[in-house]
Amino acid sequence: MLEPPIRVLDFDGSVIKQHNLLSQYPHQIIALKDMAPGARLWMNKRVKRAILERLRQTRKNCVTFLGSGDFHHLSLLLLEQFQEPISLITFDFHPDWDILPPRLACGSWVTQALKKKNILKCALIGVSSDDLSWPGIQSANLACLKHNRLEIYPYVHAPSAVFLRRVPQNISLKARPSFLSAKIYWEELKSKNLEDFFRSLIRRLPAEKVYLSIDKDCLRNEFALTNWEEGKLALDELILMLRLIKENLEIVGLDISGDYSKIAPSGLFKDLISRFDHPHKVEADKISGEEITRVNQSTNLKILETIFS
Repeated sequence: MLEPPIRVLDFDGSVIKQHNLLSQYPHQIIALKDMAPGARLWMNKRVKRAILERLRQTRKNCVTFLGSGDFHHLSLLLLEQFQEPISLITFDFHPDWDILPPRLACGSWVTQALKKKNILKCALIGVSSDDLSWPGIQSANLACLKHNRLEIYPYVHAPSAVFLRRVPQNISLKARPSFLSAKIYWEELKSKNLEDFFRSLIRRLPAEKVYLSIDKDCLRNEFALTNWEEGKLALDELILMLRLIKENLEIVGLDISGDYSKIAPSGLFKDLISRFDHPHKVEADKISGEEITRVNQSTNLKILETIFS
């Protein structure tokens, strides 16, 4: 069972502004702002080693705040602390299952996590981004769909076409192959009884120990203001699923990203990729910093209340 203190990896200052949250829960703040430009979006092995050194003396069985979703790949570093068999459930608007480099990136960390033998299964919940459409899906980790090692459930998404790639049979989708291509029909959450669906998913998990990763961009803007696209989930839907997990599984770790910070990568190349990858307009651009902090803090507090109650 997870218990406070919470851990804040302070790359961007987004969580340490949430004074109500920090006043309610014992916490440990790991200063990492000097690492932020090199860690944002992706990082090299040198940056990874430096971050791991600062995490070495911290608890692994805790709730960890990562800041912006630009740092979601730090989940991979936290997962490396676990050697026992675990299931992974991630709530995210993006699938983060790319097979292209860089390896230590927010767009590919799920693929890297599934290379670890102790992660027996991963479920991606709430994914609805264009990454599931052509051309993004061409570089998706479709191989991990085999034997249902990876299940992926968009809240809503139109059928997707993929070319010159085989789509394995998988419980979370239906694939109709044709000459040189296949059409993927997703099992959408919006059409399901969410509680019944999630209880069934929990029963299929091969390990009762579970690591959770929440990127708040899976939520609608009224519940989360991020520097990415708006998700489709309502907060009460996320809370329902977290409650079911807590009641039926042993949560060994949880990280939360999707707080807001301005995009500030290092170097010309990373800046160009960031401009291409991030949406040009997000709801947070029209809202004051105080309101952004209020909205995100409120959601963070409800997540913590669910986990710790």
